[in-house]
Amino acid sequence: MEVLQDILHRLYEMTALAAIWENPLFLVMYLLAFVLLYLGIVKKYEPLLLVPIAFGVLIANFPGGGMGVVQANSEGMVLVNGELKSIYSMPLHEIAHDLGLMNYLYYALIKSGLLPPVIFMGVGALTDFGPMLRNLKLAIFGAAAQMGIFSVLLVALLVGFTPQEAGSLGIIGGADGPTAIFTTIKLAPHLLGPIAIAAYSYMALVPVIIPLVVKLTCSERELRINMKEMDRLYPDGVEIKNMRALKIVFPIAVTTIVAIFVPTAVSLVGMLMFGNLVKEIGNDTSRLFDAASNGIMNAATIFLGLCVGATMTVEAFINVQTLGIVAGGFCAFALSIASGICMVKIWNLFAKKKINPLVGATGLSAVPMASRVCNGISTKYDPKNHVLNYCMSSNISGVIGSAVAAGVLISFLG
Repeated sequence: MEVLQDILHRLYEMTALAAIWENPLFLVMYLLAFVLLYLGIVKKYEPLLLVPIAFGVLIANFPGGGMGVVQANSEGMVLVNGELKSIYSMPLHEIAHDLGLMNYLYYALIKSGLLPPVIFMGVGALTDFGPMLRNLKLAIFGAAAQMGIFSVLLVALLVGFTPQEAGSLGIIGGADGPTAIFTTIKLAPHLLGPIAIAAYSYMALVPVIIPLVVKLTCSERELRINMKEMDRLYPDGVEIKNMRALKIVFPIAVTTIVAIFVPTAVSLVGMLMFGNLVKEIGNDTSRLFDAASNGIMNAATIFLGLCVGATMTVEAFINVQTLGIVAGGFCAFALSIASGICMVKIWNLFAKKKINPLVGATGLSAVPMASRVCNGISTKYDPKNHVLNYCMSSNISGVIGSAVAAGVLISFLG
């Protein structure tokens, strides 16, 4: 009988049940993972992002599995078998042996800063800058939307975050997951898990957040402004004769300008523009375009999502600071939307050619979801009032704007 009891006890100790019983907070993390999976699978909110992140959260929080990322402190020290070691002096094979597979992937691909620029290259390959170039003046609203980043940064400083932590928190307002990850790696790597989760979760909730902010800030009369009718009444004086040539010159010119004035942003903007350039050149670089937009992009997204999710362990997530990040991230996101709308309202006070405030609401980097959501709002009030192409102009400029804002933050706070 004692032998049987010993066997049963050993079997019980082999499972994760004992550790979960001792620390029920693991159940909170499982619930978070299931909610994110529900949003990605059932609600179809950015499933390519939320599904790997949610699964990473799930597998990281099973005690004994060794799949959670062990975050280094500000000095780069990690606890390995009861001994503090510098993560920067540990070779990758030692990280894999002592800390596990997920830590190997995290420190090789994420902490090194490799994957965010690679994903930006894929985003560039999938982006058409045509709508922005045809309505270039609307790009200013993408820049205005970045005000949410700096507003939350100032508030975060006042409530006790360090400048580096405040910068990482504010960048959530750019609505760009890779940019938020890249900035946090540079400024506050210990906050990577909660900031990445907040950034991607709010990106996925764009169909919920944008209508909420629009309802609070815009009147029905403003939302009925017909952009095509405005174009007919007040046609633009400049006509683009060779769009293909402009599309090829544009990424080269933007990269050069950004590299000169904000060199810390060139790793993101440069890769974004390179991906777009190989797309616009056409047949001569079609193989590069195919690799950047498919194989490389998909592989990078998988590893980024799993590794980010794996940083969300019980110790990293369930604390007051993380809750503050989640709340602050929502404020940054909402303020970015509201800033773009307010900029349009100011424009309309002085311009004859009125602009639908939904164009300002898409100054985020959540392309093209934000534009599709705003177009849906517009057609709700007037089925013939399609603003998708106009919103894309602001939306695409928001991608560039958030990357430049990240470069500014890294330059000043890094």
